[in-house]
Amino acid sequence: HAPDAPELTGAFPRGMRNIGIFGGTFDPVHLGHLRPALEILDALSLEQLRFIPTGCPPHRRMPLAPATLRLAMLKAAVVGEPRFVVDERELQRNTPCYTVDTLTELRREFPDDALWLIVGMDAFLGFPSWHEWLRLFELAHVVVAHRPGWTYHGEGALADVVAKRRVGSPPRGRGARCGVVQAGPQVEISATQVR
Repeated sequence: HAPDAPELTGAFPRGMRNIGIFGGTFDPVHLGHLRPALEILDALSLEQLRFIPTGCPPHRRMPLAPATLRLAMLKAAVVGEPRFVVDERELQRNTPCYTVDTLTELRREFPDDALWLIVGMDAFLGFPSWHEWLRLFELAHVVVAHRPGWTYHGEGALADVVAKRRVGSPPRGRGARCGVVQAGPQVEISATQVR
């Protein structure tokens, strides 16, 4: 692990919770979202995983399904797993939803907890085009779930970040000084196929 990464051994500090953050359009939510979420929930011993459907995605066209329908489908999909929480904050915005803004809000709400931003490999490879993308690593641990057909090819600024921050085991503690590459189950399904 990187020299500036949190210690990888020892217990989590008393009272600290592990909270996963999983954003997306969820247009519609499907098994390719839910199965990796369950795997990561257990692998990282998360107390909760917050699904955050986006309102106005800055890097893609608007979702086909209206926000109310996407929200209803997501709520129906997570029934039965009490650790899954649907967070509606981005649906209430009328401006582009930047992950850095959402994580900043969540960091204020959960100052003493460890936040884990969960992204697919395709999203991770696009990080350099995200608004204030380097700040994401200051606000949360980053978990990259493998997706079929996507391979990490390190180059440029993203490769530099991965070289400094990649660890083989989940870090312990609130500090978010490193990223974690977590291989998730390979589910070959997409929202486009479902639609």
